[in-house]
Amino acid sequence: MPEPTFADIDELIGPATPHFAYQLRARVRELVLDLPDEHPVRRYAEEKIELLDRLGYASSKAAQSHREPRTRPGWSELPSSAPADDPLPRLR
Repeated sequence: MPEPTFADIDELIGPATPHFAYQLRARVRELVLDLPDEHPVRRYAEEKIELLDRLGYASSKAAQSHREPRTRPGWSELPSSAPADDPLPRLR
């Protein structure tokens, strides 16, 4: 297999959802497993692996959208408000 690229990583994580975050995280890890620690693509992949880990505890990626205020009508009926950059706390 050719050496993985930034585009390969982006292609894998682009459609990520909370439901598939851990499966995608495993694929990204496997993709860069043989790269040296200091390789730029591996470092980029590790950043994205952290994002996927947070996404697994979230309700959406919401990377380029604004947050809805809790004062918004209907907020109390929303099923979850945990985006990937502020996921729900992990149960121990």
